Amino acid sequence: MGGGGELRYEISQSAYIKLVLHARKHKTAAVNGVLVGRVSPQKNDVVEITDSVPLFHTHLGLLPNLEISLILIEEHYSAQGLGIVGYFHANERFDDVELNGVAKNIGDHICRYFPQSAVLLLDNKKLEALPKGKGLSPVMQVLDILFGRDLHSFPGFCVMLLYTRDASKNWKLVGSDGGSQVVTKEPAANVVLLDYMSSRKWEDVVDFDDHLDDISKDWLNPELFK
Repeated sequence: MGGGGELRYEISQSAYIKLVLHARKHKTAAVNGVLVGRVSPQKNDVVEITDSVPLFHTHLGLLPNLEISLILIEEHYSAQGLGIVGYFHANERFDDVELNGVAKNIGDHICRYFPQSAVLLLDNKKLEALPKGKGLSPVMQVLDILFGRDLHSFPGFCVMLLYTRDASKNWKLVGSDGGSQVVTKEPAANVVLLDYMSSRKWEDVVDFDDHLDDISKDWLNPELFK
């Protein structure tokens, strides 16, 4: 397998939408979660992200809660031949697109599970832009976001910035030239996302904070896309 910078990350529509909805639900707080998947059986330079698990919207760096959640996630997905392959993070401040110390530390921790782990940092400005553009059809809104003049100012795919660890184990932004090493598996993912945003689907997202407060709330979110 190639080095972290040579890998491509392919994220499923459901995993992508779930992490964006989680960030939207708690848009005045920092949120985080993990990416679940595997190395592609057909292409060993592609990491398939098949699901995402929302973690916390309070006390993101609290190690005991993090450890409990990672153990439960690994136990559940290992039976499906899947594992933790990355981390996602959204900063509290709207204009903050820097990978902070908490995100880097948790990313380092997750690299113990999967050395080629990626960190996806959500860009709040892109998130805020998604539901706008009232004069445009949903498809045209997405095209404007993806191919507009500001594309090179927001590297990575759509609302996500991709970070991987280099040989010195430092996190670096990938695709700063506008090229993308992370793509959605389904091309229409952003159109579907806009539909969920318009129906306030984010209100139904459950994370581990919610589960720890009330264990009847399922962190797997089995009803979210039904």
